[in-house]
Order: sequence, then C-alpha cells, then structure tokens
Amino acid sequence: MEYEITGKIVEVYPVIRVNERFRKREFVIEHKSNIGGQAVIDFIKFQLTQEKCDSVDESWLKDEVMVRFSIRGNRWEKNGAVNYITNLNALTVARGQTAGDDGQQNIRNIRLEDAPPPDDEFGELPF
Repeated sequence: MEYEITGKIVEVYPVIRVNERFRKREFVIEHKSNIGGQAVIDFIKFQLTQEKCDSVDESWLKDEVMVRFSIRGNRWEKNGAVNYITNLNALTVARGQTAGDDGQQNIRNIRLEDAPPPDDEFGELPF
C-alpha cells in the first residue's frame, strides 16, 4: 500500500553503501498538521534505496515536497534475540507538489502565522 505526505525537507543524510549491491540515503521532512485545534509538528525520516538515492541531495533542504512512500517491516534475529525494524521507503519525492488526482497541484504553504486571528468575544484581555 502506498501513502502520500507533504512537508519541508530539514535533513538529507549522505548515501550509505551497505554492501556491494545495496545503498541507501535517508532524509527527514517537517510535517505540520492541526489536530483538535492544536498545531502539531512531526519530523519523519524516510529512506531512499538504490538508484533513488540520487533523487534527493542537499540542494533540496528547506524545499516543500510531496513524498509517496510505502511502509516496510522486517524481522531480524541474532543470537536468539529478535528485533523488528520498520522503514518508510520513499518511492517518489517531488518538489512543490501535493497529492491530487493528476499529481500536479501546487502545495499551498499554510502556516499558523497566516491564520486569521480567533474571534475573541471578550475583547482585549488585560493579562
């Protein structure tokens, strides 16, 4: 299953060559949302693999992007100890786009500072 999310790239890590046949690069986006009237900021790390490692580099820092990704989980066992690993595998990363029927809509960069002031039935409070 595929998912989509938009946000601003805040970190891009170097490409890591795990072995001769596998390489990966991680990057982090800042995703802002509003839950129950409260602004929430999440920092979400994604992984690019193989030839997709070259699709994002340091020049993407601070750019608004749309990430299409899948969730992958692995079971790893060593010396009788079991560990589970979850990765968010970026399938595509597009600058200045957001999810939509045609995938070509521009991102509306809505910030909390741009919101209209709340209606205040009490007027200006002295504290």
